[in-house]
Amino acid sequence: MNQSIGQARDRARALYEARAKRVPIAPFTDQDPSLDMADGYAVQQELTAMLLADGEAVVGYKAGLTSAPMQQMFGVDTPDYGPVFASTVLANGSIVSTEAFIAPKVEAEIVFRLGSPLRGPGVTTGQARAAVAEVMAGLEIVDSRIEDWRIRLADTVADLASNGAVVLGTPLPVDPAVDYRLLGMAFSRGGTLVATGAGAAALGDPAAVVAWLANTLGEHGTVLEAGQLIMTGALHAAVPLSAGDAFIAEFDRLGAVTLAVDEP
Repeated sequence: MNQSIGQARDRARALYEARAKRVPIAPFTDQDPSLDMADGYAVQQELTAMLLADGEAVVGYKAGLTSAPMQQMFGVDTPDYGPVFASTVLANGSIVSTEAFIAPKVEAEIVFRLGSPLRGPGVTTGQARAAVAEVMAGLEIVDSRIEDWRIRLADTVADLASNGAVVLGTPLPVDPAVDYRLLGMAFSRGGTLVATGAGAAALGDPAAVVAWLANTLGEHGTVLEAGQLIMTGALHAAVPLSAGDAFIAEFDRLGAVTLAVDEP
């Protein structure tokens, strides 16, 4: 790690204030380009502790950088992760305001809810699939507390993997006969198709994302608990969110999930 505990805490405080004030900060990697993924997670841990002290609750985890193009962009060969907080989970059809975010974008993805705990390392994709109880369509709002999305790997990891909020569709029981790699998705803004995707865009198999999370967190003594949400990663490039927008992601078998944005 290339920073002290004090530096990690100071950087977490800067992100905490940026979240509270909706005012972005300069990338940490501008000052110190040597910061790496481990440094980012050290900041993330400190920031999570601050938010938990405010009364937040972790209800699951989100995975990012689960597609090959995103990993290539950041020069890594592994996803990243961040906590999902209770206050950021929204119902299908929710209306949000751009004033709640700094520079929001939207991504469609498959979301799982665990029916039994997973303790890594050593969890296989098959074991992860068997532990999932429910599946639903999701729209993730990603947001960056870093100016103009000028993020390098350490910046986005520190910033809770750029989490903003998630809108969840109708939860459905997992069907063992369904191959979620092959689930197709059409994503539209204002009635115009802007992206398509399939489950396999998320690490080749959304269940593999669950296994990866269980194993990665397990190395640090954290267990994925029954009832937790697992956001498996975007199936397409993120789309900017603006006032007046209306988004719908239509998934094969999972149905649709919608999100509207308040006019100013």
